Amino acid sequence: MNNTLCCFTVCLGLICGSTLGLPYMQEAGFEQPLLITSAGQSAEVRLASVLAKRAGLPFTLAPAAGPEDLNQAATLVLSLGASLKGLGAAGLDVRQEKERVSALVAAAGAKKIPVICLHLGGEARRGQLSDDFISTFLPYARLAIVVKSGNQDGLFTRLCQRHGIPLIEVQRVVDALEPLKGVFQ
Repeated sequence: MNNTLCCFTVCLGLICGSTLGLPYMQEAGFEQPLLITSAGQSAEVRLASVLAKRAGLPFTLAPAAGPEDLNQAATLVLSLGASLKGLGAAGLDVRQEKERVSALVAAAGAKKIPVICLHLGGEARRGQLSDDFISTFLPYARLAIVVKSGNQDGLFTRLCQRHGIPLIEVQRVVDALEPLKGVFQ
């Protein structure tokens, strides 16, 4: 199925309140448990864990996860969005964070662990620093779920189309619950 048709099918299924597009997503190989981590150390990584908890998905939250944290994971969830305050609190600079996430996605690839990228911060979590993390790590995803206001300039749309990644846009963070839950059922 081509990416444009897939995105249309997934979005149509969500708009219509059906699971029309979700069987395709199940074929992407998403399994439980999840390892949820940040790519940029923004606070939205905690929102990702709240969504997983509400969806009833087993997960480990490790905002600064390394390759060793993948040992018990079947799916890696990256929360995309950079925060200088978050980086400082984690004792990381931008270079160290990129190296950490690069090593993590490389290890996930070697173990054939699929990646889901979330961008839950909307427009407020965009900017050059976040865009750099998004552009660097979104191409590793098999699925992206994005709060629509964070995609007003079409960055996620362009990257997902270029790399053949299904994109699900939601109006609010809470609206990401059903699509996230649905890809694991």
